[in-house]
Amino acid sequence: MYRSGGYRDRSLLHPESVVLLAAETSAEAPLMARNLAAGGFRGRLLAVGASRDGFETVPTIEDLPVAPDLAVLCLPPDALEDAMRRLATRGCFAAVVPGPAPDLAGAAARTGMRAIGQGSFGVAVPAIGLNATLSHVVPAKGRLGLVTQSSAIARAVLDWAAAESVGFSHIVGIGGNQDLGFARVLDWLARDPGTGAILLDLRRIKNRRMFVSAARAAARMRPVVAIRAGGRLQDASGLADEVMEAALRRAGVLRVAGFEDLLSAAETLARVRLSARASGPGDRIAIVTNGIGFGALGADAVLTGGARLAEIGETGLAAISLGLPEGWSGRNPLALGPTAGARLGEAAAMLAALPEVDAVVALHAPAAEEDPEVVRESLTAAVKASRGAPILVGWAGQASAGAQRARLAAAGVAAFPTPEAAVRGALHLAQDRRNRAMAAELPSRDVLDLAPDRGFVAALFARVRAAGRCDLTEEEALSVLAAYGIPTVPGRAVTGAEEAADAAVMLGFPVVLKILSPDLPRKTEVGGVAIGLASHAAVLAAATAMRERVAAARPEARITGFLVQRKAGAGQELRLRLGDDAMFGPWIAFGRGGTAADIDPDEGFDLPPLNLALAHSLIRRTRTARLLDGWRDHPPANVPAVADALVRLSQIAVDFPEIDNCNINPLRADAEGVLALDAMISLRPPGEKAMLAIPPYPAEFARTWRSRGGREVLVRPIRPEDAAAHAEFFARLTPEDIRYRFFSALAELSPTQIARMTQIDYDREIAFVAVERVDGGPDRTVGVSRLIREGGGVEAEFAVIVDPSWKGQGLARHLMERLFEWGRAVGVGEVVGSVLADNKPMLAFVRALGFRVRASAEDPEVMDARLPL
Repeated sequence: MYRSGGYRDRSLLHPESVVLLAAETSAEAPLMARNLAAGGFRGRLLAVGASRDGFETVPTIEDLPVAPDLAVLCLPPDALEDAMRRLATRGCFAAVVPGPAPDLAGAAARTGMRAIGQGSFGVAVPAIGLNATLSHVVPAKGRLGLVTQSSAIARAVLDWAAAESVGFSHIVGIGGNQDLGFARVLDWLARDPGTGAILLDLRRIKNRRMFVSAARAAARMRPVVAIRAGGRLQDASGLADEVMEAALRRAGVLRVAGFEDLLSAAETLARVRLSARASGPGDRIAIVTNGIGFGALGADAVLTGGARLAEIGETGLAAISLGLPEGWSGRNPLALGPTAGARLGEAAAMLAALPEVDAVVALHAPAAEEDPEVVRESLTAAVKASRGAPILVGWAGQASAGAQRARLAAAGVAAFPTPEAAVRGALHLAQDRRNRAMAAELPSRDVLDLAPDRGFVAALFARVRAAGRCDLTEEEALSVLAAYGIPTVPGRAVTGAEEAADAAVMLGFPVVLKILSPDLPRKTEVGGVAIGLASHAAVLAAATAMRERVAAARPEARITGFLVQRKAGAGQELRLRLGDDAMFGPWIAFGRGGTAADIDPDEGFDLPPLNLALAHSLIRRTRTARLLDGWRDHPPANVPAVADALVRLSQIAVDFPEIDNCNINPLRADAEGVLALDAMISLRPPGEKAMLAIPPYPAEFARTWRSRGGREVLVRPIRPEDAAAHAEFFARLTPEDIRYRFFSALAELSPTQIARMTQIDYDREIAFVAVERVDGGPDRTVGVSRLIREGGGVEAEFAVIVDPSWKGQGLARHLMERLFEWGRAVGVGEVVGSVLADNKPMLAFVRALGFRVRASAEDPEVMDARLPL
């Protein structure tokens, strides 16, 4: 748990006392007071000023008998700051502001009191009876966390939930997101054992890095689903939506398109046994139905949604054939017939038990000769008994079906009104699994070792600035790419036609001739490009005609000369881009290139920094990836070279945050590699720099260290590519070392655990690995130290362990000192840790480092160690 001054997250999200301050003119106060009093709050309710039913009334803030955890401030804007200051003096540091508060962030900074708002829907924690919201219904207790900026969306979700018997662990109305925002709430929900899934309504992200960090931490623990209202309204091009989806994907969050999909995801995640979805790709769906037509509709929805109809093998057929219709072929969907509704549950349960099935959709159409109660009870029993794939139910109709769906929902079954809606729920499960798996994917050991000429690029940018420019010429832009190891086509910039013809002779024919002008970003639109010139005379004539043509078409354009380039061979034309999003900052894109790139775009988006695994994943998300594989008489392109170029472009964005945008089009790709033929780079205005949403690898902390015995290792921050070495390191540890480190006996680390340890957020934690070079083999990890601070707080928890063969060399002490170095750099005030009481060597070690060691108040077998930095 982390704090800011006297503020604690628990005060906002699990308070024991609440005070209401309300002006008589407040429109929100009557409803807020009524909901607070009627919610059955287990704590203490107080009201300042006017007497209210269900509240203890006190005349002034100073007369409060206790320091309330949470204040609900239904006050006019000009009265807010004084009330916040007086409450902070009284010891209350958390507030909900449901009304207007245009300077809420400033008031919070000046008073030390933290608040959600302005325009907050409020906070509800049904488990403790807290309903400090503007809801028209009483939220039920459950396992969904709802975090929303829109009060309208909150009311609609709660209204739907009341009818569908869906409950909530928390409801938090962020409102205008001026002070406390999504990150603090997500960090709390990530740690809350009562929250099974999280729904987000996003419109404005205040701090991109804190949000992505918190969203990733939450998505590691449970499904997180997000919706964005107004994305297209704000940016009709759809680019902002693409970047948001890329950011959420990197965090492992499932982004859905609209309110209907949000409710579908909520229906699924609120009821499905998530722990049953541990294995398999997630997209193999089996359908069982009492109607052939419904089965066909469901199958179409599966295939249209990009999933697969599960193929049931011979073993599976033998396992489920008993009791099913005679002569069943084993095809999916399985249609039992209109009179077999009562057997839907049995068949669904058998399908769910098969290893080749990731989800089962049971579809039911009302039939004349059936007892719907029997059908419903059969499906309910199957869902509750299943320990295999999740079972979702589609029960169509309304006159009789509506009541049955309601009873299924009340029994905890994910029930939908149409086949398509039920399949959509299964697709949400599959996509959530893919996103979370991708966020935790273990990359190979391969790391792209970059050695760019950063000095050259910095000097070039300085010259461009000195010339009063922000836009680089094409030649300058290509030289930046070359400095980072991206192959570029040979070329020369010249001022006149004669020089162009002479340059062509030097480069070798055929050549490409391009007009140079800072005012013509799209040279082809004015005839500023000539291709395949094969002689001195041809270049001379083309250059003369081109200058005249461009001057006539765009007389205001400044023409500085020509760029002559050797003509590249045939290959796929690609486009690589860097840009900037108002909410999530720098983004990177890959897709189809050439002159048609903007007319018929095919582009995938991600956020820098990229590694090779992420670059390959970005490429695979586009249709262009299939062209790179080759077809007919077109040979395959060198996809690793394309991924290499993406990683290098990403590093340019990391190293030079003053870049506003970069466009490489085309990047020619063939079997031999890639070649940048054209590029544009623009710089931000002087003094402006971008902040990446995802912190880059802190390479500045890497350096070599020599042991007492003269052995040398490289000590550096951990990175995702260390996964394999980390698993091998764990395998070399002794059982005693493992018990001391993990407080239990572990035979091996799971892929999820390894991903968590190697894919870290460098803003909130650090892990240093000691890497030993091995002749003729991969590098070997021989020590690890780790320091984790929750949400950027001032307290951080340490851990350290070294390879048995390296004990007694001083490596553990050095690894701890590196943690202290990082901690001081990021503002950690105190390092803490838990040590088993029988771990005498570690207790002696931390005492020698200056830690204060005391017995834990919570566990007699554990000692608490603390060291102020």
